[in-house]
Amino acid sequence: MGKYRKFQEGKVGWPWVVAVGIVKPVLLATTKHQWDGGEKIPESGGAVIALNHVSEIDPFTAAHIVWDYGRRPSYLAKAALFKGALGKFLRAAGQIPVDRTAGASAFDAAVKAVNEGSIVVVYVEGSITKDPTGWPMRGKSGAARIALATGAPVYPVGQWGAQDLLPAYSLKPHLIGRKMIQMKIGDPVDLKDLEVQEHTPAVVNEATDRIMKAIVGLVADIRDEEPPSELFDPKKAGVNATGDPRKTKKKDGN
Repeated sequence: MGKYRKFQEGKVGWPWVVAVGIVKPVLLATTKHQWDGGEKIPESGGAVIALNHVSEIDPFTAAHIVWDYGRRPSYLAKAALFKGALGKFLRAAGQIPVDRTAGASAFDAAVKAVNEGSIVVVYVEGSITKDPTGWPMRGKSGAARIALATGAPVYPVGQWGAQDLLPAYSLKPHLIGRKMIQMKIGDPVDLKDLEVQEHTPAVVNEATDRIMKAIVGLVADIRDEEPPSELFDPKKAGVNATGDPRKTKKKDGN
């Protein structure tokens, strides 16, 4: 598990004092947790934390492990949220606004944040997995592109258990009994040979495959099960890659 570290990034800041003071007691009251490899989270400098996605509550549990090891996680959020009191809170907490209407992209914002020394959390699949058995589905290229563009380490994380507290696409948490949340952090994915190449689609796909392979292996360790030989592909299954698959069916021809 490794020894938890004190906060490493100077002043904590009032938003994190407020957020941790509210959210962490709730998590501790409703969950148990088992962190494996948390000491691998770097004490300083930019990095990408790449996870599988099983529940709407995942950002809170990911923040829990990153915070326990002395860092402040950053997430990408719509620029529209950065208004008024909420916007002040999010900016002070080091979160990253993305204004697509102004031509900016999530990729540009994430690269800037990593280069400035932030820990950026990325759910590689892009949304909660659509695999009926909860295994990671095919990954998107975002984490790989950020890592290749910055040269920053990308740490794969396998997680399991958050879906027992809040099932995918549900607003009704299961609060009876504390649920076990397990996370296992692996060594940085080796992308050195790819960083020096032109970042063509083939190179980005290879980097994405390496990241997903590492994540799946970590999830398999936690579940103590053999993973599928092929990752679930929403397109092949005829479901949208985002949104609740029970409500949104992929139209023929799309």
